[in-house]
Amino acid sequence: MIGIGLYAWRKSTSNSGEYLLGGRQLGPAVTALSAGASDMSGWLLLGLPGALYATGLVEAWIGIGLFIGAFANWIIVAPRLREQTEKLGDSLTIPQFLANRFPDHASILRIVSAVIIVAFFSVYTAAGLVGGGLLFQESFADLFNNVSMSDYMLGIWVTGGVVVGYTMFGGFLAVSLTDFVQGCIMVVALILMPIVILTNDGGWTAANATLTNINPEFLSMTQGLTFLGFVSAVTWGLGYFGQPHIIVRFMAIRSVKDVPIARNIGMIWMGVALLGAIGVGIFGRAYAAQNGIILEKPETIFILLANMLFNPLITGFLLAALLAAIMSTISSQLLVASSSLTEDFYRLFLRKNASETEMVNIGRLCVLAVAIIAAFIASDPESKVLGLVSNAWAGFGAAFGPLILLSLTWKRMTGAGAVAGLIVGAASVAIWIAMGWSSEIYEIVPGFILAFAAIILVSNLTKKS
Repeated sequence: MIGIGLYAWRKSTSNSGEYLLGGRQLGPAVTALSAGASDMSGWLLLGLPGALYATGLVEAWIGIGLFIGAFANWIIVAPRLREQTEKLGDSLTIPQFLANRFPDHASILRIVSAVIIVAFFSVYTAAGLVGGGLLFQESFADLFNNVSMSDYMLGIWVTGGVVVGYTMFGGFLAVSLTDFVQGCIMVVALILMPIVILTNDGGWTAANATLTNINPEFLSMTQGLTFLGFVSAVTWGLGYFGQPHIIVRFMAIRSVKDVPIARNIGMIWMGVALLGAIGVGIFGRAYAAQNGIILEKPETIFILLANMLFNPLITGFLLAALLAAIMSTISSQLLVASSSLTEDFYRLFLRKNASETEMVNIGRLCVLAVAIIAAFIASDPESKVLGLVSNAWAGFGAAFGPLILLSLTWKRMTGAGAVAGLIVGAASVAIWIAMGWSSEIYEIVPGFILAFAAIILVSNLTKKS
C-alpha cells in the first residue's frame, strides 16, 4: 500500500486537481472497486456479519437496501455529477460544486458543507479505526508486551499510521489504486470463508439444523420485523446519494461514457461481497454453536473464523482482507475531509492566492489532523463499528442526499433551498440521535424527508420570477 502511495506521489500530486481527483483519469474498473471498497469498509467484514450472527437473517434487509441504493446512485447521480462538476468551474470538491451551482450562496454553502463533512467524517473514520483496534486486540493479543499501550490502541495507531502515510503523499490516485487492490482482496476473502465454513460444518443441511435448534426463526427474513424496523433497514440505501467519499469517485472517472461499465463492475462486486458477508454471519453462528463457542463480541466472528479454520498463511491473507476493508474507507474519508478543509476553508478564507504546491502540502497536514481527531474518538474499546457507521452514514445521507439529488435534477432549486436542506438534514439527524429515538426508526428516515421538504419549500419561496 505504501509502495502504491509512493508511485502515486511521483505520478499525480503536482497540483490540487491531481492530488484531490487524480486528474479525472480513473478507468471504470478502478472507479467501480474504489467506490465499492471505500463504501463497505470494516462494516462489511465486522458490522454486518456481527449483526447477522446475533440476530439472524432478518438483518439482511440492510444489505438489500444498500444494494438498491447503490444501483440508483450509479444511475441517477454518477453521470450527472461527472458532467456537471467539470462544466461548473471544474469543481474539485462537493462543497465547491454546490458553490458553483448556487453562486449567490457560495460562501455559506462551502462553510456549512465543510463543517458537516469534517464533523461526520471524524466519526466515520473513527469507526474504521475501531475495526483496526479490534483486529489487533483479537489477533495479536499480548504480542507487543513491551509497548506502553493496549493491543486495541496499538491497532488504532498502526492502522491510522499506515493509511495516513500513503494518503498524505499519494493523494487521490494512491487512495483509488489501493482501494482497487483492497477490493479484490476483500471479495476473494468473502467468497472463500463461507465455503470453508460449510465444508468444515457438515454442509448446508447440518448448518440449517443447528440454526433451527438455536431459533426456529433464525433464517426467517421477517422474524420480529416490524414495519418501522423494515423501513429503518432498507432506507440505509438512501444514504448513498450523500456520501462524499463515494460520489467523489464519480467526479474522477475518465468520462461519462465509462459510467455504465463501472456501474456493472461495481454492482457485481457489491452483490458478491454482500452475499459473502451474509454467509459469514449466518454460517459462522452455526459453526460457533456446533463447537460450543460463546462469542462475547459478535462483530469479531470473521476474525475468530479466520484464526480457527485456516492455515496460518491463509489466516494472514484473511486478516489482510479485513485490514484492507478498514484502510480503504479511512483513506477515502481522510482525503475528502482534507479537501474540504483546504479548498473550502484555507483557500477561501486564509490564502486565496496560495500556490498549488502549498495547497497540496496543506492538504497533507489536514489528513494528519483529521486522523488524530478520529483516533481519539475511537479510543473507547467498547465502541461499536455498526453504531458509529450508522450515525455518520445517516448524517451524510440526510444532509447531502436530497441536496445532491435535487441540485442535479431540479433546475428551480435555489441557493437558499440548498442551505436549508444542508442544515435541516444534519440537525435533524443529530437531534434524533441525541434524543435516543434511533431505536424507534433509523435517523436517516426523518432526516432525509425533512431535508427534502426544506429544499423544496425554501426554493419555492425564494425562486426568482
